[in-house]
Amino acid sequence: MVVYYRATMLFVALFVFCVGVACDREKPNRQGGATPVFDIEKTAERLQEHVRKLTVTIGERSVRLPENLTKTAEYIESYFRDIGLPVQTEPYRFKDILVTNVITRIDFSANPRRLYLLGAHYDSVHGTVGADDNASATAVQLETARQLLELRGKKEMDLSVKLVAFALEEPPAFGTRYMGSKVHAKRAKKAQERIDGMLCLEMVGYTCHLPGCQSYPFPLMFMNYPKEGNFIGIVGNLSSRGLTSSVYKAFMKNRDLPVIKLTVPLGGWAMPSVRLSDHSSFWDQGYKAVMITDSAFYRNPHYHLSSDTMDKLDFQFMAELVESLLIFFNSLHAG
Repeated sequence: MVVYYRATMLFVALFVFCVGVACDREKPNRQGGATPVFDIEKTAERLQEHVRKLTVTIGERSVRLPENLTKTAEYIESYFRDIGLPVQTEPYRFKDILVTNVITRIDFSANPRRLYLLGAHYDSVHGTVGADDNASATAVQLETARQLLELRGKKEMDLSVKLVAFALEEPPAFGTRYMGSKVHAKRAKKAQERIDGMLCLEMVGYTCHLPGCQSYPFPLMFMNYPKEGNFIGIVGNLSSRGLTSSVYKAFMKNRDLPVIKLTVPLGGWAMPSVRLSDHSSFWDQGYKAVMITDSAFYRNPHYHLSSDTMDKLDFQFMAELVESLLIFFNSLHAG
């Protein structure tokens, strides 16, 4: 009874805190004013090609099939090199398996002082090809890299964007020191690397349009959030509130991609579902980080199932996210 009482009071406190202070919420934007900076249709086609390669040509990318993890890392590395980017690998061992984070970096000036990290895990859970979780995010990451290269040719900014494809996020690595993001975040902290903001792409390709198809964790279901799953969510902790706000404001400029934001207290520990991706590895190292997501199992009924296939994805939606990310990075020139 005491445990139940304490848990109840914790959730009540969280609910009050969310309403009054920390869980910022805004209605999705449909009115923005962003001018398209690239061909959305062509971007959607490229995203589809990436997802097809990851989920059909390669297939399941779990620790049960380490050869497919290797093929995926090689695909990402080859893509970065093909578009003219330098590649660094960050190998480490998970039990008797050698896995690797794949890293590249785009500098917008000779000696940029600001560094932002765009991350996504490329593995899938056992038994699924993981189209939404997380081939969708990997595809968006790869296409954003290509678009950033084009932007670099047009504008000089005091900015560097590091893109990291994380090897392991799914069980049995999840929550352990073997997560690719934990490996990278710990090494960055040890090296005293400055990271002004980490953007984590986690399941970004699924939409649903029937009223009630979108659900939320406690206590968010009591708030006035959208009932249709046609938006991108931005989730940050209190320390990352400024980053959450800047990403949100930039995304609002894209009139074709509704967006909401959420700031959670206590490092997300009182609402565990908001910690279920690679951004939490950076929160735990004291870095500012946000998760950018379609809300995962609160929207997508195919989460961690064999039915999580590419025919379920909304590639136009994903292409709009690439545009929103480009708007964000482009906005940093004034910062």
